[in-house]
Amino acid sequence: EIAITRTANPKTPPADDTLAFGKVFTDHMFLLNYDEGKGWHSPRIEPYGPFTLDPACCVLHYGQAIFDGLKAFRGVDGQIRLFRLADHARRVNRSGHFLCIPEIDPAMIEESIRALVEVDQRWVPHKAGTSLYIRPTVIATETFLGVHPSHSYLYYVIVGPVGAYYKEGMNPVRILATEKYVRAVQGGMGAAKTAGNYAASLF
Repeated sequence: EIAITRTANPKTPPADDTLAFGKVFTDHMFLLNYDEGKGWHSPRIEPYGPFTLDPACCVLHYGQAIFDGLKAFRGVDGQIRLFRLADHARRVNRSGHFLCIPEIDPAMIEESIRALVEVDQRWVPHKAGTSLYIRPTVIATETFLGVHPSHSYLYYVIVGPVGAYYKEGMNPVRILATEKYVRAVQGGMGAAKTAGNYAASLF
């Protein structure tokens, strides 16, 4: 059962017409811990806020982190619908497999997202072309310096109302195609949504 602690200071959602992508987040977040020998435990929804991490936390040094992204939409009938939730739950674990992150019960992933969207449902925008973006993430949390898979992890979900990713909407966008710089190679992490894969694209 998911424990729910609601915020004492709810924020006002922004107007639909002002929404950009990934700039605003809701009042709450979902958290789930993993400890070796105990497994995944303590599912809960808490007020959105910063984490405290040890400077030697291994995710900061060895990049053992994955994430996914999906959306919830409000239909013209007012109902909120999640897009391909089961597929995204499977993809979280598929990415985790490449980084030696223990599998999370897909039903828990689905329930974590449903529960958080329900708690923050007033944040789901109404205007066509907008949605509630959902970001499930797993980070390694063990404190050590040395290369091996972590013995502890944090799975968390944050959500926020968004407009189009590109300001131009569905119009063509400019891209750079290059053979010199490579983000994913055969035998590498290209099939996983890892923090490192995206970092490799920045340069």
